[in-house]
Amino acid sequence: MELISLPLLIGLIALALAFDFLNGLHDAANSIATVVSTRVLSPRNAVIMAAFFNFIAFLFFGLHVATTIGKGIVSADIIDASVIFAALMGAITWNLITWWGGIPSSSSHALVGGLVGAGIAKAGAGVVESGLIKTAVAIFVSPTIGFILAIILMTIVSWIFRGFSPFKVDKVFRGLQIVSASLYSLGHGGNDAQKTMGIIAVLLFSQGYLGNEFHVPFWVVISCQACMGLGTLFGGWKIVKTMGSRLTDLKPVHGCCAETAGAITLFTATAMGVPVSTTHTITGAIVGVGSARRASSVRWGLAKGILVAWVLTMPAAALVSATFFALTRLL
Repeated sequence: MELISLPLLIGLIALALAFDFLNGLHDAANSIATVVSTRVLSPRNAVIMAAFFNFIAFLFFGLHVATTIGKGIVSADIIDASVIFAALMGAITWNLITWWGGIPSSSSHALVGGLVGAGIAKAGAGVVESGLIKTAVAIFVSPTIGFILAIILMTIVSWIFRGFSPFKVDKVFRGLQIVSASLYSLGHGGNDAQKTMGIIAVLLFSQGYLGNEFHVPFWVVISCQACMGLGTLFGGWKIVKTMGSRLTDLKPVHGCCAETAGAITLFTATAMGVPVSTTHTITGAIVGVGSARRASSVRWGLAKGILVAWVLTMPAAALVSATFFALTRLL
């Protein structure tokens, strides 16, 4: 085990929290895109709501996702300062690139890719195949589930409200969408913040600060939830525009169904300890509500570009991470 100095340990924890902040900034659109695009809430009120539910998510979920990230992607035996630094830099770099381009990529899979790239660069192995496969499969499963659930919900809602005027439907779902957006923000905070918790916890574990048993200290939980919420307050407005209006035209009923479908998916995945992409999930759900009206409602060219970014995220972040790891060995 390679022990590091306390200042370096603190610096790496600070870098992990910076990633968590950027995750909230990059993924704010996940929680607020639909509620802003339907004008149910102003951007300011939407990010305040999302940040609040991001922060309190630890009260409702276990730490299964943090455990998966901490022990289930690469072996804890190969974790050291260089691996953590390279993994975080790979994820941060890819997040900044996609944020600048307004592309709703996955912060979660960028982090997983960063871990894998750094782990392979160090040991040539050390990847926990079961955890990596579970995460990779979720790239396709979580948006698919969000898509299917959104279509089912839209179908049910359309049948229940078939005799209502458009004005009445809009009025009902303007209120309900605040609830659905809150639930999705809760799911976002529950799944995404845990990824940074896992990184910090495995770093502490590798340095002997957690004893012989891996766990996530409470101060790590609170710090990560706070940084996630703070990042959300600043919002990723380019991505909000892409998801909220460019993929398909949304009304409150569509936003409510998309967010509810996404929240169900996230709650289930978090309970199972699967680090899914909140971005993929809500995008699939938005495409689902658009498709439920008619296939031509969805801008499939844009959706195809987003899908390409999803597939590229893990290998791209892994490549950047491996490069950073190589640079640390030259210093």
